[in-house]
Amino acid sequence: MIDVTEINQQKIEDVLRAIYDPEIPVSIFDLGLIYDINISEDNDVSIKMTLTTPNCPEAESLPPEVERKVNKIHGVRSAQVEIVWEPTWNPNMMTEAAKLQLGML
Repeated sequence: MIDVTEINQQKIEDVLRAIYDPEIPVSIFDLGLIYDINISEDNDVSIKMTLTTPNCPEAESLPPEVERKVNKIHGVRSAQVEIVWEPTWNPNMMTEAAKLQLGML
């Protein structure tokens, strides 16, 4: 039997592209805050992400929001976010679309 609820990287990236940093009008994905997405065979999703700075005021709200929204994807059994600080985020990690949106290109 084929599992029609297969979770793939693109579904998760699409959800992450819809989550915006409240201080910067760009998605967390395009900002380059998502470092790694791992999907287990059991559809458990683990995400390594960072924040623009360790003192980011969104540190308390953004990771739980990511977990909640990824958990809502049909077929995801669980989602867990780990905040990492290495490598240190910098503006060069942003996509070209984000840089263009912020007037950096």
